[in-house]
Amino acid sequence: MRIVVEHGSQKVYFSRYMKEITTMVLNEALKNVTVLGAAGKMGSGISLLLLQEMARLELEQTGRLGSGGFVLNLVDTNETALGELRRYLRKQLVKYAEKNIVMLRIYTKDNPALVDNSDVIESFVNDSQDLLRTNTDPLSAKSSKLVFEAIIEDLDVKLGVYNNLNRVCPPDTMYFTNTSSIPISEIDSKAGLGGRIIGYHFYNPPAVQKLVELISSAGTTTDIKNISMELGKRLKKTIVPSNDKAGFIGNGHFLRDVLYSFDLVSELQKRFAPHEAVYCVNKITQDFMVRPMGIFQLHDYVGVDVCRHILAIMKTYLGNPGFENETINAMYKNKIIGGQFADGSQKDGFLKYEKNKPVGVYSLQENRYILFSEGDWTRKCDDHLGALPKSYTPWKALLGDKKKADKLGIYFKELFSSDAAGCVHARKYLECSRSIARELVKDGVANRIEDVNQVLENGFFHVYGPENTYF
Repeated sequence: MRIVVEHGSQKVYFSRYMKEITTMVLNEALKNVTVLGAAGKMGSGISLLLLQEMARLELEQTGRLGSGGFVLNLVDTNETALGELRRYLRKQLVKYAEKNIVMLRIYTKDNPALVDNSDVIESFVNDSQDLLRTNTDPLSAKSSKLVFEAIIEDLDVKLGVYNNLNRVCPPDTMYFTNTSSIPISEIDSKAGLGGRIIGYHFYNPPAVQKLVELISSAGTTTDIKNISMELGKRLKKTIVPSNDKAGFIGNGHFLRDVLYSFDLVSELQKRFAPHEAVYCVNKITQDFMVRPMGIFQLHDYVGVDVCRHILAIMKTYLGNPGFENETINAMYKNKIIGGQFADGSQKDGFLKYEKNKPVGVYSLQENRYILFSEGDWTRKCDDHLGALPKSYTPWKALLGDKKKADKLGIYFKELFSSDAAGCVHARKYLECSRSIARELVKDGVANRIEDVNQVLENGFFHVYGPENTYF
């Protein structure tokens, strides 16, 4: 809809009017939504967020759930996983209802059958199930005005799905893709979506992570941009814009970070065995750099296979042959790929895990995991890295610490004045991270350096951004 404003004094009114239009359009679109890949790691979290908002909206509008006016289609090729998804959603809805009992009581105040809080919670959880429709056929999205896609990161597979959807869905259907690396313009142009697609990159797990990277292409319509921002507010997400270049901000920084870690491993291999070098770099990037986990643990969390695939996509679209690594390829060939089990526990990758904690390092040379408890090799590595600065505070302890900035300032001052090998390597790594962030801005991936900081702090849980006043 195009509205002509004749007087400058009407700007505030115009802005408010457009917000009201966006709200109305989103409310209507939320009456029929589809999630493709709903039972997957990302899709399940996206499904939960949408179900919570749709149930809240129906209660707000009608005072009850299950009227048939709101439908959430959960689509996945794995029928068994869809059953598990329903159980997951039910469990999470209980937690949501308990947390939001005051709001739910307001919406259901006219229902005399709901007396106690337990009645309200039970009713909300049970009746929310009536919004759900599970299916293995993507074409069940044919009546949806909003389609969220969280399927495999493969352009050909995505295009096959979008081409079919474009034939059967309404002409004003809007598509939200969770792609983490494929340019939005590629999907848009090749599927003929006319700008009705936007990158809506949730971070894992979507129900917990606050960040959503919002990626628009040159052809993305204003309507879907406005809807995306409004939806983000309702889902209580921090929206950070990223430009349409392969890898975007998050993986653009992370994968370059990964590649540097292998450069450091190669440097340390002049002194250590390969598995020892990996151990050293993982410790440098977690402890010395005060991050939530070391780079190789994070690599495993994302998945060695996933990282390899994203690097290939970035190599293709950015034309940089450097986006490839022989060690990653060798790990993939040996089927050592990390990732998570269905219960969220960590699979073995570069590191071996027990109760989600690293206990060993994989050796390509010996084709086995060498445990930390074997011999004294870890002590040799620790002795080489040296002691952490005296003011060191673990990452977890800094979260929510009101004196975090002061403590980080003191810590990095000590780190940058120490000649311990771990501190020296950490300094180089930190400087590389900052260089990567600045290049992302220079290359037009991020609009501002603050956006890179936002992604790393909110999406990767770093307690400081690469561009800061600490060093």
